[in-house]
Amino acid sequence: MSTGRAAAVLNRFKGIRFKRPRWRSIFGGARLLGLVVLLVLLVVRVINPAPVELLRVKTFDLYQQLKPRQIVDRPVTIIDIDERSLREIGQWPWDRRTIAELLSRLLALQPFVVGFDIVFPEPDRMSAALIANTLPGLSEEERARLAALPSNDHVLAEVVAKGPVVLGQSTRHMDDYVLPADAPRSSVAVRGRENHLIFDHIEISSGMVRNIPVIDNAGPGRGIFNPNSEVDGVVRRVPMVMYVGPEPTRNAQGQVTDEATYLQYLQPALAAEMLRVATGARSMMVQFNPATGINGFVVGRNLIQTDSRSRVWVYYSRHDKAKYVSAVDVLNGTVPPEKIAGKLLLIGTSAVGLLDIRTSPLDPVLPGVEVHANILENVLTGTQLSRPGVAENTEFLLTAAAGLLMIILLPLVGARYALLLLVVLVGSAGAASWWYFDTQLLLYDPVYPALTIIALYMVLTYANYAREEAQRRQVRDAFSRYMSPALVERLAADPSQLKLGGEMRDMTLLFCDVRGFTTISEQFDAQGLTRLINRFLTPMTNVILDRKGTIDKYMGDCIMAFWNAPLDDDAHAANACRSALAMIDTMKDVNVALEAEAKEEGRKHIPLNVGIGLNSGQVCVGNMGSDQRFDYSVLGDNVNLASRLEGQSKTYGVTVVIGENTHVEAPGFAVLELDLIKVKGKTLPVRIFTLLGDEAFAAGAPFQALKEEHDAMLAAYRLQEWDDVERHIAACRTLAANAGLDLGGLYDLYAERIAAYREASPGAEWDGVFVALSK
Repeated sequence: MSTGRAAAVLNRFKGIRFKRPRWRSIFGGARLLGLVVLLVLLVVRVINPAPVELLRVKTFDLYQQLKPRQIVDRPVTIIDIDERSLREIGQWPWDRRTIAELLSRLLALQPFVVGFDIVFPEPDRMSAALIANTLPGLSEEERARLAALPSNDHVLAEVVAKGPVVLGQSTRHMDDYVLPADAPRSSVAVRGRENHLIFDHIEISSGMVRNIPVIDNAGPGRGIFNPNSEVDGVVRRVPMVMYVGPEPTRNAQGQVTDEATYLQYLQPALAAEMLRVATGARSMMVQFNPATGINGFVVGRNLIQTDSRSRVWVYYSRHDKAKYVSAVDVLNGTVPPEKIAGKLLLIGTSAVGLLDIRTSPLDPVLPGVEVHANILENVLTGTQLSRPGVAENTEFLLTAAAGLLMIILLPLVGARYALLLLVVLVGSAGAASWWYFDTQLLLYDPVYPALTIIALYMVLTYANYAREEAQRRQVRDAFSRYMSPALVERLAADPSQLKLGGEMRDMTLLFCDVRGFTTISEQFDAQGLTRLINRFLTPMTNVILDRKGTIDKYMGDCIMAFWNAPLDDDAHAANACRSALAMIDTMKDVNVALEAEAKEEGRKHIPLNVGIGLNSGQVCVGNMGSDQRFDYSVLGDNVNLASRLEGQSKTYGVTVVIGENTHVEAPGFAVLELDLIKVKGKTLPVRIFTLLGDEAFAAGAPFQALKEEHDAMLAAYRLQEWDDVERHIAACRTLAANAGLDLGGLYDLYAERIAAYREASPGAEWDGVFVALSK
């Protein structure tokens, strides 16, 4: 695989500007992965698993913690069966006459409504008739008088019947629950089409603990008081209506049949029922839409805003002791009347031993009765929280839009600016969500869109990182056999240095060919010849790569290489010259090894000799070829000249021939001018040189003496002073031998030319240019 093909692979893969990639398609590369991730996250959002929901409600908890509901009015008072009341009145449960006395005193102070956060499911054991049957030593007359007394339950029922009292009831799992035939019917009505579908949009319980019939039938209203906590035990949403009864029967299409029968099993929450009784309404109206579920409740003139499953979002205030009145103060007649008159009263308990303790977003320990108080205050003071019906769709669309924006822009602008985009998007989502909560009491989820954006940023950034790593590996794989390891690492660290597509650069080109290879190849079969070529090409390649060169291609026994592309190399001419000198030295070692092998195999050893041409200048480097196939290579007149100079090395009897530009760009090397020559394919003459050694060799006295004499020889040659030329040639032979150089072929060439010119003078107009007839 050539360097050009490797570069073509890279170009087809992505293009080479890794920091700002030009994507061929919105559905390609990391974007495709981003789209898949976004699709998965959107599906998860639709499914809405418990962890996602929990994260959302925790965010809404944080909002309440940052801005709890401010108390500007106290329309609700809690009659608290607290620890002090238990100490002074006695342990719970109190007898019903005490409860009746408590209720009677409250009604005398004219509250709007009284609600019980308590249920009376069994007859009072302290009733006179029950005591009469258990006390020993009573006469029949005494037992009869006691039995004739009204029970405590009847006493309480009579008080309940006198005022606007809402009794409490509690849901509980029961396998055999049946609504008693004489039980008061539900005060819940449903307004909407296809009412049978309401059972798919409502909380369901299989049973309920009711008050005993004598009390249950006395009250004008009754409501469920035990709010359901969520997965983490926090009470955030309370159903305002529930279905409590047997599983409804359904037809083959899954629709509830005889919905009128089952609608009577709808039971209101305590707070909702208290509002109904307080306003004097005969029923509360559930607004239902089959497409969106329950949209809220109309209770008198009050609208209770709920979600699609009839749950209200409770907006809590901090635990407010000022709204509490101890039950014992009511019984003692010491309660301030203004605490009761015109208020909605809730009778409940804060005593820890009675186990009615809840957790709210604001308070880890909160009396359960205060949950209902907060709901009532939300409705009466206009501070209801709500999650709009469009919230789900809005959040879904915003998540999709923000995700697509991130997918489109991140590969274009890079991770740094995409991080700024992420901050803007996430910050905007959070700010908008908070604004809606703070000013409109609306709940929009900023977390899932934000997490989606962050997840996409991480995925796309990692994908780009992985892609760049893959490209770096591909760079290493593609160029490690054609460039030096140091250059490969530099290119892998910053692949943008590899610019494909064609550009003009000042470069140095090298051609190296084995002389007499046809004769040598006749000694080997195909496999043996392949091994021989590899034995030659491998060390030559290493020499070039070690000196920052790039292998362009192998052409049989010929090597083409260049410097200063794809990476910059300011010393490209000098590095090329050092490579040529090192190749000469390396060939000596190769020939020693080949000679030893030839002796072992009993065949003739023909040494490998090379000719090397070097030239520097402006060339075009980049993709060369067609749309189907192209190579990373070089084109230009200076490339052709380098090839011609390699061919002239045999003509002049030297190993390395370099052009004048190379000589100028790499001064200090041991260089002798060869000739002013017009190579084949060129109309203008070029000055060519032979490279004989490095800077140290050039500074030596033997070479300096040779160079002085050699330059004098060329000067006489161009003046057609043939006798002086012959004298200088003789001196040059001696000086070359003293310097350890074999330049016999070069000086034989000039001797032959002089002999020819003596017979046929080049003429007075001759400019010293030799026209080469061969490549």
